[in-house]
Amino acid sequence: MGLFAIGDLHLPGGQEKPMDIFGDHWEDHFGRISEDWRARVTPEDTVLIPGDISWAMQLAAAKPDLDAIGALPGRKVLIRGNHDYWWSGITQVRCNLPKGMYALQNDALDLGFCVVCGSRGWSFPTPEAPLSPEDDKIYRRELLRVEMSLQQGKRLQGDRPLVLMLHYPPLTDQARDTGFTALAEKYGVTLTVYGHLHGAGIRVAYCGEHHGVRYELTSCDSLGFRLLALDV
Repeated sequence: MGLFAIGDLHLPGGQEKPMDIFGDHWEDHFGRISEDWRARVTPEDTVLIPGDISWAMQLAAAKPDLDAIGALPGRKVLIRGNHDYWWSGITQVRCNLPKGMYALQNDALDLGFCVVCGSRGWSFPTPEAPLSPEDDKIYRRELLRVEMSLQQGKRLQGDRPLVLMLHYPPLTDQARDTGFTALAEKYGVTLTVYGHLHGAGIRVAYCGEHHGVRYELTSCDSLGFRLLALDV
């Protein structure tokens, strides 16, 4: 039972949304991802998808994108990204997912060999870049939601690894101690995967171990449109 991750698929949602406007390297990006996926993922494996799944504005428009992902091998575990406007109430989302696809929202899922927790996250403050009052309110709310997810994960965990999925980066190369990393350390998270960063933003990402927690950026362009195999 292998574990993989790839985020920020940015599927079109029934719109004309060619991603190659962000660079030629995005041309046919989902075709290339799908080819790699089919070559490496078995029905017994699990793929984590940490947000920004579809450009759709409504759930009905996102359904073809969800079905396209659902047709690929393995279980899929999703969280919401900042561009997933189609993601309405979690019950409605879950009722519309293909078989073998699971949506996390401030909760956790027992995969058998590990437990996965998930929430969206948010931008975090630094001394050089404090948050606006509005963003600070959202940041504090997201910390509570991430902790809710980790608390549920702890109840399911037993002696298995705890994996955390976030859409927003919980740290950067220059800012490694944040409210999100403190929670990961407090609850004994083994691995945190995140997305959101593209282009020049990839250069500020932190990938590696920090205070006993491993962090991996999994936005699809940062991975060369290939799934990242995870070791837990």
